[in-house]
Amino acid sequence: MNWRIAVIPVTMIPIIIIIIQFDIKLDDVFAIGVLPFIAAILAMMVKLGLQGLKLSYIARSFLGNFDSIKRLAAMRVGSEFIKFTTPMFVGAEFVVIYYMTKKGISPSKASWVALLDIVTEVFAGGLLSILAGIFALLNGAYVVAAIILGTSISVTTLWVVLFFASAKHTFHLPKGIAMLLTKFGGVRGEKYARQTDEWIGEVCTMSRENLGSKKSKKVFWVGFLMSLVSWTFYGISFLAIAIGVGMTIELLESVMAVMGANAIGNLPITIGGSGLAEFGIVAYLNNLNPFNLVIPEEGLEWNAVIGWRIATYYIPIAVTWILLMKLALGKFVKPKTPHQKCPICGDMIHDIEFASHMQQKHSTT
Repeated sequence: MNWRIAVIPVTMIPIIIIIIQFDIKLDDVFAIGVLPFIAAILAMMVKLGLQGLKLSYIARSFLGNFDSIKRLAAMRVGSEFIKFTTPMFVGAEFVVIYYMTKKGISPSKASWVALLDIVTEVFAGGLLSILAGIFALLNGAYVVAAIILGTSISVTTLWVVLFFASAKHTFHLPKGIAMLLTKFGGVRGEKYARQTDEWIGEVCTMSRENLGSKKSKKVFWVGFLMSLVSWTFYGISFLAIAIGVGMTIELLESVMAVMGANAIGNLPITIGGSGLAEFGIVAYLNNLNPFNLVIPEEGLEWNAVIGWRIATYYIPIAVTWILLMKLALGKFVKPKTPHQKCPICGDMIHDIEFASHMQQKHSTT
């Protein structure tokens, strides 16, 4: 995990280049004002908090009250540190899965909950980004629109199709990867390949068992709506900064601008979308090519963009790091509370040990 801390200074390189290129002084950033800056931070914290509450709602809906809402929400917020320090904002789901398995939840169930959390987030964000791309297209910003629509449609379609397809088709570990694991890992590699394939199959089984139910539909749409609200607060974070520097901008325009920037930041070029998000939001608001290195200075509120990035990236990255270390990766003693009752012998079994108990104690073969 130490290497992730080391990459944080790397994310500042594009910021430094922007500051030098457009001659942004410290006074320009301070001109935003304390209250707008704090408001932007609070809006971002609300966004992260809603993501945490959504994960808690999904997890407890399908897995029961195995953990408190507070701890699940805080863990989910902490997992965002991984997204902040990787290209394309990926990786938080692995923290969620790891934490739940420490709590005695089977990897397949934990993975399915994490998958549902991701899909509702991507679906909501993707629809808003696509809408932002359409607005850019209508305003004649063809390059910006092409990038936003190309990225958001691809990412959204991939996640949503895979999620719903898992209920119709059982996926398997690609044979090429399985062969590499077996070849270079020997017996242990073969074991990992087999376990991973079984795990993927179990996730698909959970999709078949749950996706068609009224409960699952309700949880999906509630999660989707919570994601829409959380992304709206992301837009409010920039609105607060923009008002602080005297920009004339409305809430819808602010939401569309940050969602367009988020789509551009999804390109696997820089860590945490650093640089891409900044140029993306400026390009969106001014109908410019985000990859044009001779973007004009006049009329562009770079101090607002830099202030917004600090409030919504560098400060949250510290908060999420603390929560990640304290909850998700901290020491944990697995509780002795059982999760399932054996229907044959009546013994109370941990959820993660249930399958092995049935095979060892009650197998008829």
